[in-house]
Amino acid sequence: MVNGSVKVKQWIYSLLTLSMIFRTEGLFVNITYLLSGMAKGAVCLDGSSPAYHHDKGFGTGVNSWLIQMEGGGWCNNVTTCLSRKNTRLGSSKQMVKQLAFSGILSNKPQFNPDFYNWNRVKIRYCDGSSFTGDVQAVNPITNLHFRGARVFLAVMEDLLAKGMKNAENAILSGCSAGGLTSILHCDSFKALLPMGAKVKCFSDAGYFINVKDISGAPHIEEFFGDVVRLHGSAKNLPPSCTSRLKPNLCFFPQNVAQHVRTPLFLVNAAYDSWQIKNILAPSVADPRGVWRNCKLDILRCSSRQLQTMQGFRLGFLRALIALGPSSSRGYFINSCYAHCQTEVQETWFRADSPKLANKTIAIALGDWFFDKNSFQKIDCPYPCDKTCHNRVFDPNVHPFDIDM
Repeated sequence: MVNGSVKVKQWIYSLLTLSMIFRTEGLFVNITYLLSGMAKGAVCLDGSSPAYHHDKGFGTGVNSWLIQMEGGGWCNNVTTCLSRKNTRLGSSKQMVKQLAFSGILSNKPQFNPDFYNWNRVKIRYCDGSSFTGDVQAVNPITNLHFRGARVFLAVMEDLLAKGMKNAENAILSGCSAGGLTSILHCDSFKALLPMGAKVKCFSDAGYFINVKDISGAPHIEEFFGDVVRLHGSAKNLPPSCTSRLKPNLCFFPQNVAQHVRTPLFLVNAAYDSWQIKNILAPSVADPRGVWRNCKLDILRCSSRQLQTMQGFRLGFLRALIALGPSSSRGYFINSCYAHCQTEVQETWFRADSPKLANKTIAIALGDWFFDKNSFQKIDCPYPCDKTCHNRVFDPNVHPFDIDM
C-alpha cells in the first residue's frame, strides 16, 4: 500500500512537472484546413484536404517566415500507402486540431533566439513522397491519391496570399522526410518569393545517403526507386539531377544538394538513428534480430556493430564532402545517435543542448542565416562528444515504426 501511495505521488509530480513545462515552453497552434486546395487536386493520400498550423509573426518578425515541413517516412507501394491512409500521415481528418510548437517553432526568445517572432508554419505531411508525387489517376478500389507536389504548391500559394508575398526573410526547413523536402524544393521555394527577400533552406536529419545495408543489398536505393515510381515523382525532382541520373537517384540529397543554388544548411547526426535502423540494418537484412538491441540503444552495440557504424559515418561524410566546397552552404554534423534535433527544445537550444565549436544548433543556424558566420563543422567520432542526447527507444515499440 505504501508503494502504491509513492507511485501515485510520483505520477502526480510528473503531471505537475509536465504542466509547468507546457506553461513555460508550450505553445499550441490551431490547424488550418486548406479546403480550396481540393479543387486543384491537392489532397492527402485519402483525398482529404491539406493542412498546416500557422503562428503569426510579430514585431520585427512580421515579414519573416519560417516554413517547417513535417516528417514521417514514405510509402513505397499500395500496401504501405494503405497502412498510412487512415492515419495522420495520410489523412488530415486524423490530425490533431492543435499542435505543440517548440524548439525552432517556439515563440519565446529564451527558447528560440533568432526566429521566435517570425511567422512560423508547420505544414502537415500526408502524401508519403516528401511532397513530390503527382498522379492524376485514382484507383477506385484503393482510393489512394498521390498528389504531394500539388499539396506543396497549394499551401505555398495560400501562405503567399496571407502575407508571405511580402516576406523580407524566409526559410524552408524540415525534419527527416520533411528535411529531404526542404532540399528537393529549395530552389522552387525561393522562386515563389519576392526578388529582394533573403531566402535560405535548412534540412534537419534529411541527408539520407545511398549505401548498401549490412547484407550488401541496395535496400534504400530500391525503396526510394519504388517511391518515385509509385508517386510519379520524377517530374517534380530537380531537373539539374534528373537530366544526369535516374530519377530514383535524385531522391538522395548527395546527388541534388551540389546543384541547389539557394543557400542550404544541413544538420545531421553522422550516426543518424533512423538511417542506422532503416538503411544500414533494416529488418530484411537482419532476419535474426542481431541488431535489434543495438538499434534501440547505442550503448548496447557490440564492438563489431560499432565498427560497422563507424564505417557508416565515414560513408556519410564522403557523401557530404563530395558536394564540394561552398561558402553559402552550412552544416552541423555531430556524432550523436539521434534523428531530428531542432523541433525538440532540449536539442535545439538549452544549456545542455548538443554543441559544436561551443555553439548549439540554434545559434549556429541563426549565425549562418544572418551571415554572421559560415558555420561548417563536423564532429569527432563516437563516443567523443559528451554533449549528445543519444536516443534510447522503447523496446515495446517496433524499431522500424518509430519514425515512419
